[in-house]
Amino acid sequence: MKLKDLLENNAVTSIGDKEITSVTDDTRKVQSGSLFFCVKGGSFDGHSAAAEMLEKGAVAVVCERDLGLGDKQIITEDSRRLYGEVCSAWFGHPERKMTFIGVTGTNGKTTTTSIIKHILMSTGYKTGLIGTIQNEIGNEVLHTENTTPLTFEFMSVLAKMADAGCEYVVMEVSSFALVQKRIGSTHFKLAVFTNLTQDHLDYHKDMEDYYQAKKILFDMCDTAIVNIDDDYGRRLYNEIGCKKLSFSVKEKADYYAHSIKIKSTGSDFILCDNMSIHSPIPGMFNVSNLTAVCAVCEEIGIAKDNIIDAVAKYNGVRGRCEIIPTGRDFTVICDYAHTPDAVENILKSVKEYTEGRLICLFGCGGNRDSAKRPKMAKAAEKYADRLIITSDNPRNEDPEAIIADILVGLENTSVPYDVVVDRKKAIFYGLQIAEKGDIIVLAGKGHEDYQILSGMKHIHFDEREIVAEGLELL
Repeated sequence: MKLKDLLENNAVTSIGDKEITSVTDDTRKVQSGSLFFCVKGGSFDGHSAAAEMLEKGAVAVVCERDLGLGDKQIITEDSRRLYGEVCSAWFGHPERKMTFIGVTGTNGKTTTTSIIKHILMSTGYKTGLIGTIQNEIGNEVLHTENTTPLTFEFMSVLAKMADAGCEYVVMEVSSFALVQKRIGSTHFKLAVFTNLTQDHLDYHKDMEDYYQAKKILFDMCDTAIVNIDDDYGRRLYNEIGCKKLSFSVKEKADYYAHSIKIKSTGSDFILCDNMSIHSPIPGMFNVSNLTAVCAVCEEIGIAKDNIIDAVAKYNGVRGRCEIIPTGRDFTVICDYAHTPDAVENILKSVKEYTEGRLICLFGCGGNRDSAKRPKMAKAAEKYADRLIITSDNPRNEDPEAIIADILVGLENTSVPYDVVVDRKKAIFYGLQIAEKGDIIVLAGKGHEDYQILSGMKHIHFDEREIVAEGLELL
């Protein structure tokens, strides 16, 4: 593709007729004929490698300031923005060929997007899914490394979805992706805000910065569907200028749930006095997610009966309040909860149907926001009868140092707790102390089948397999 065609309406230098063989912002991927984008990241600024990239064979570099490279530099105000537009053009603008539904927030994105996709597919619409656990094209599953893929990979996946005949794309939109402009000029028919609680403050400087990152999505959509039970959601609802609809499980809203009944076998509620919803997924937080799902599906014109039928047949998302079979008189639940709010939500929900003790096993990730560690402990002690403090993904931090940070939040607790640094041994210990009617919640790993240790080494670590192994030792 010629350079001038990729840049479309942007200024083109005298080398506009040059043929481009690839576009990238990764110095490792530059080859003869590449167009290289100088992007400033947290630890590396692509501008410092611009001259070297030309020596490697790049036709030109896109930069945000004059680097003294003559007609081989293309200066723009925002390299990230232009990179998104060029990646889109490279793949033939797949974002213009499908209808997009985006979901953002700290918790609930995976469940919400997965159920929306299930309903669309059940109604006959071929649908793509982009999310934390995996990407999907109809029933085909694709591996993913990020909640929202990096810019070039994102447009590549969209192109595959468009080529496969997808009509809709339902996607989790992370704050990282919004700030880094990974999704280019993608526009959303509907965008959902689930909630905002402390997370990612190792990347965002504070909660205000985190909120403003999430808010970007609502400048890119036709209609916003906002959770007004959440303080940040209520603020967002009052600040955005697009068409907006509210949802709630606590008060009347444009879409609201009431007459809510939650059991271990699922949830039942009435939506806006005209839809009786049954879901096999328990938990008040899932009632909130389902309320948002129903709002989305009604707004795009799916019949109420189709929504009700599809929700009743959806059994949940891997690693989200997932019951791991034990064949014993106690229950083990695996959940991705890794923020204070998520831990509190899952435990509060499970507590409602726990006959014995509620045991929570959790840790905190290394090289991440350390301020939330004692808050995780305080959230867990609110509803748990016993705690097991262990590791999550320690990465390059000392696991015992991470646990020491967690224990600050338990200095005045009356809830008994044990510290077992090795997570596998901690799970075995939880199984050993479980009694009839107890529920053990394994919080933090969810769908993940790995653990990240020192040196960023990934080891296989599937809690379903570990529970099965531990049960054999009882």
